[in-house]
Amino acid sequence: MLDDVKSDADERMSKSLVALDAAFARIRTGRAHPKLLDGINVDYYGTPTPLNQVANITVEDARTLAVSPWEKPMIQVVEKAILKSDLGLNPATSGDKIRLPMPPLTEQNRRDLTKVAKAEAENARISIRNIRRDANAYLKELLKEKEITEDEERKGEEMIQKLTDQKIKDVDGSLDAKETDLMEM
Repeated sequence: MLDDVKSDADERMSKSLVALDAAFARIRTGRAHPKLLDGINVDYYGTPTPLNQVANITVEDARTLAVSPWEKPMIQVVEKAILKSDLGLNPATSGDKIRLPMPPLTEQNRRDLTKVAKAEAENARISIRNIRRDANAYLKELLKEKEITEDEERKGEEMIQKLTDQKIKDVDGSLDAKETDLMEM
């Protein structure tokens, strides 16, 4: 019974870490990577569609992304969507390919992006703590219905707390790595 509660909490906390990694991938560093464009939707014949479903996104070099729409009429639509996004990128269209040079980050931009990363990490910590709260509430419910003893409840709460501490340490490690990545020239 306790193992089920722990494994459920572990699975849900791991999903919070995966979501944090996805959020960190959308935060721009000085290098180009295709995940930067994950949040951009384009108007594909009247339907908002993720950019990676209407175009091929590749890394040309360390500071340049290349976007190749699969249909020639989509070039202007993709270009508009990139301009409207809040990424601060200026697309350069040449024939059937859109190049996105990554402007170098200023010190102020780096600090601002670090604040965004810290906010994302705090959201992940809050999510993990909420999962801990839910697991502990479930343990209390089991105790109330006399399915587990008080000792088992205490043991379960200790297991959940150790798991929570480990996951929060993982969040902190991810944040440290992202901050290092953002602050390096």
